[in-house]
Amino acid sequence: MTAPAPDKRIALAAVAGAHGVRGEVRLKLFADSLDSLARHATLFVGGEPRALAIRDGSNGPIARIDGVATREAAEALRGTLIEVDRADLPPLKDGEYYHADLIGLTCFDAADATVGSVVAVENFGAGDLLEVELASGKRALIPFRPGIADLVDARIVLDPVYLA
Repeated sequence: MTAPAPDKRIALAAVAGAHGVRGEVRLKLFADSLDSLARHATLFVGGEPRALAIRDGSNGPIARIDGVATREAAEALRGTLIEVDRADLPPLKDGEYYHADLIGLTCFDAADATVGSVVAVENFGAGDLLEVELASGKRALIPFRPGIADLVDARIVLDPVYLA
């Protein structure tokens, strides 16, 4: 895969709402674990660099964000993404990928004809699914599995039979 854009940011979590009255927030994690978020000294909250103190709560992760001291300020952040620069993520091994790196890749069939492009990556528990926007404007989900959809040289080669 080609190198990702150096200025690209990746969402690792989102603010789910306020926690308590002192400005803490509940987080919805997109990362593998709390540690994968906590290892970063500076994260971007709503596009602004901020330091976070993160802990595990009884109903999921809780964070204190620098500059947020009241429940009202915390509640105002509901839905805000918590991101990291793509360059700050750990390097990948062969065959590994970050979902965000797949979005925007062009999809081709075996005859090298353009089929569409990846607009989202979903995982409902049974494996990754690529949401492909077809040339017609319709969207389809296709399993990201060898022989069905393969990542080859920064592009997706897929079998159009699996497009609904």
